[in-house]
Amino acid sequence: MAGKTSKASGSGGKRGRSAVTGRFVKQSTVRRSPSTTVNERVSRGSKKGK
Repeated sequence: MAGKTSKASGSGGKRGRSAVTGRFVKQSTVRRSPSTTVNERVSRGSKKGK
């Protein structure tokens, strides 16, 4: 799917995840519920082996 982009790329390299369910959530949810959500830093892996 060439037209789709990653959600993490638009949020400054962070993605939110619920600490209760483990599912991804929006950054607005992370700000609203800091005790039950975490921000994960998304790093682009190096392509040394390719």
